[in-house]
Amino acid sequence: MSNPPSPDAVRAYLQRLWPLMRSITGEGQRQTHDILAELLPLRHTDFASGMPVLDWHVPPEWVFRDAYIIDPDGVRLLDAKVNTLHLVNYSRPFRGTLDLAELQSHLHSLPERPGAIPYVTSYYADRWGFCLSEEMRAGLRPGPYSVVVDTEMIQGVMRVSDCVLPGDSDEEVLFSSYTCHPSMANNELSGPLTLAFLYGALAALPRRRMTYRFVLGPENIGSIAYLSRHGEAFARTLKAGYVLSNIGDDRPLSLKRSQRGDTLAERAALQAFADNAILHRVFDFDPRGADERNYCSPGYDFPVCALMRSYFSESEVYHTSDDTLDFISAEAILAAVTACLEICRVIEANQVWRSTAPYGEPFYTRHNLAPTLSTPGLSADQQLLARRWLMNQANGQRDLLDIARRSRLPVALLAEQAGVLAEAGLLVAEAGHAAA
Repeated sequence: MSNPPSPDAVRAYLQRLWPLMRSITGEGQRQTHDILAELLPLRHTDFASGMPVLDWHVPPEWVFRDAYIIDPDGVRLLDAKVNTLHLVNYSRPFRGTLDLAELQSHLHSLPERPGAIPYVTSYYADRWGFCLSEEMRAGLRPGPYSVVVDTEMIQGVMRVSDCVLPGDSDEEVLFSSYTCHPSMANNELSGPLTLAFLYGALAALPRRRMTYRFVLGPENIGSIAYLSRHGEAFARTLKAGYVLSNIGDDRPLSLKRSQRGDTLAERAALQAFADNAILHRVFDFDPRGADERNYCSPGYDFPVCALMRSYFSESEVYHTSDDTLDFISAEAILAAVTACLEICRVIEANQVWRSTAPYGEPFYTRHNLAPTLSTPGLSADQQLLARRWLMNQANGQRDLLDIARRSRLPVALLAEQAGVLAEAGLLVAEAGHAAA
């Protein structure tokens, strides 16, 4: 994608993805990947039902056909084809007639949010159920209710898709999101679409020093399955990563630190936010959340953060039917794409430099790097200031992010002036450019 996406383009994808019955397996998830594959060249990996992946096994594939309830007056209620949240996700098949008292044990609502339908799942237990608003539940009257849950559990597959955008180095930056939540806009569609449109922005760069990897799959078990295949390689190549979720609303960006807390992932993001005046919040690592907990599990401990706006359940609409397309905006998604791109620019520019003239300050005018006439205000010249900071700090161990933090100068300016100093023979780059 050479041209920046428009808000209308984002909205068009939101409308197409919204009605699909997504889950951790099944046709709806594969359709989601097929649509997203229009934006980036996804490679699909299908994990067979029953396959062991680390401490887990891939579950049977869930086939959804239909689900509804008919009340004592013959009125069709809780139709999952009208709203996918009405059915407990991964419900096992059932057909029968129950009185209201029997039915109640299979119903789920939110008394604290009486107008909303909750999102409920039961991936690994043999049960079925329906979700409805507390208001609707209170209006159900006694009598026989006909229940149809037309689903099936089959020996199928769980799909995880990825895409690798190569750079000059095999050092990698990861962007990961998940594609298993139905009929929720922020806590599903915003993350994958930010990831997909970011691919286009990075692919349009004339040169990339880093390699970028994009991963989509069901939350939790998807990243576990992916790590079972790629975790060993990540230990050698992964320099920074970001899990994208809940990133389409109107809150400031929220960075959740990795387990280690001060890796290249945090440092680059915070510097990009500072350099571009991006409003943001920072949260410490917490083992609750999304796929960052797997990337940061003790056996891996990778430099992977989570990048969001609403911090999971702090949002009043989290995991409910109130998380609609109206709750998010295409503009917020595109702003998130821009923020991610700026993070990548910082990582691209980061480098460890070593001074070739470490004893005292270099004679800048001899190298045509400072004016020969001293005038008031000279110390405020940002280019010369950047050169001075670089020559003072370039000990072969500090990277540009270290120098940017201390000097409060933008990484882009420091990188530009490091190139100038290198051409003058005053700096040399150390092997590798992305300090973890």
